[in-house]
Amino acid sequence: MRLPAAASRPARTFAGAAARLAAADAVMARLVAEVGPPRVSEPQDSEFAALVRSVLYQQLAGRAAAAIHGRLVALLEGQVVPERIMALPTETLREAGLSANKAASIQDLAAKVLDGTVVLDPDGLRREDDDEVVARLTTVRGIGRWTAEMFLIFQLRRLDVWPTGDLGVRKGFGLAWEVPMPSAKELEPLGDPYRPYRSVVAWYCWRACEIYADAPASAVTR
Repeated sequence: MRLPAAASRPARTFAGAAARLAAADAVMARLVAEVGPPRVSEPQDSEFAALVRSVLYQQLAGRAAAAIHGRLVALLEGQVVPERIMALPTETLREAGLSANKAASIQDLAAKVLDGTVVLDPDGLRREDDDEVVARLTTVRGIGRWTAEMFLIFQLRRLDVWPTGDLGVRKGFGLAWEVPMPSAKELEPLGDPYRPYRSVVAWYCWRACEIYADAPASAVTR
């Protein structure tokens, strides 16, 4: 796949990137035609608050996680900032419903933001490439590569993130491109032709899981 020569100026939005990909790749053209442009909501939280929310929602049903998150926000009087997290005793976090591990995780995140290990101010983040953001975030207890990659895609809206460890991306790629589901290692080079818009390809892989998972093989290509 080769992006059109007219695309020398990179797209800056998910929709613009999807249009570029659809013009250059038959599979992406089909996905964009069937699903429409990417629907990626504008971030509602600050970068710090978004990461706190991500930690709290890990491995919990949505309703339970939302209740715990709501209690934490109330304790913080709506100001989800590192200083207020550090001011809360661990016992208070536990009484709000956080597990010991999650309380330790958000405390570690707050401490690392305050000491500069993790950079979350907009100017600082603009100076960091994707790999540096991931490297810094994964120093935090309870934040792994997948959480960092979702932060890059949905909070920072970075366009060239390729979450090869995500089962949905792997499964969706196999369904859409009609190949056996690749391993994380196998998926890595398969994304190379779609640089610098791999986040958009990942988004369509997730949608492919929804639209093709139960379809007969003959219905995938049309």
